[in-house]
Amino acid sequence: MNKPIIVEYFTDVLCVWAWVSQQRIECLQQALGDKVELKFRYLDVFGDTQKKIQNQWAERGLYQGFAEHVKNSASCEHKATINPKIWSHVQPTTSTNAHLILKAVELAYSSEKSNEMAAVIRKAFYIDAVDISDIRTLFQILVAQGLEKEKLQTYLDNGKAIATLMTDYQEAKQQSLKGSPTYIIDNGRQVLFGNVSYLILLANIKEHIK
Repeated sequence: MNKPIIVEYFTDVLCVWAWVSQQRIECLQQALGDKVELKFRYLDVFGDTQKKIQNQWAERGLYQGFAEHVKNSASCEHKATINPKIWSHVQPTTSTNAHLILKAVELAYSSEKSNEMAAVIRKAFYIDAVDISDIRTLFQILVAQGLEKEKLQTYLDNGKAIATLMTDYQEAKQQSLKGSPTYIIDNGRQVLFGNVSYLILLANIKEHIK
């Protein structure tokens, strides 16, 4: 049996383009099945959202301007629902807590479960306008999905979750990744970045499968 093509999928959970890509990723997994293995990894785009908004959106309306940008960006994908409260009213302080707890899920359960929970956390923010920077809220979301808080807490307490996350952040910097989402296909043989359509993703991965 041939080994699956590895796609390292670097994102920030608060990145709207990763939200736009969520449906495409799910369709890709359904279309290719065990021919492709997606490895969800994280990079630091919204580590300090207040500083990011002040530095990049001070002359464009700050949070309100950014909220409009997010809504307009997501309009290219009709399934990428945007709650009007996000960024204008619900303003997460960081994406790092979400990344950290997803690494705890990966260590306590599996990569597949962590990937599944990443979609749940993104939906909580973009559809339900939940502040996913709050660690207590993140625990509530995951416990509602049947995960054990104590099991996750073990990997937060012993430092293994943060160590794994730092590996992702450092490798993203070492590879000079431009941002979220970035697709690294077949051990770096090809890198795709940004708002890449489903058909382009599918065609490129199929070529590597051949």
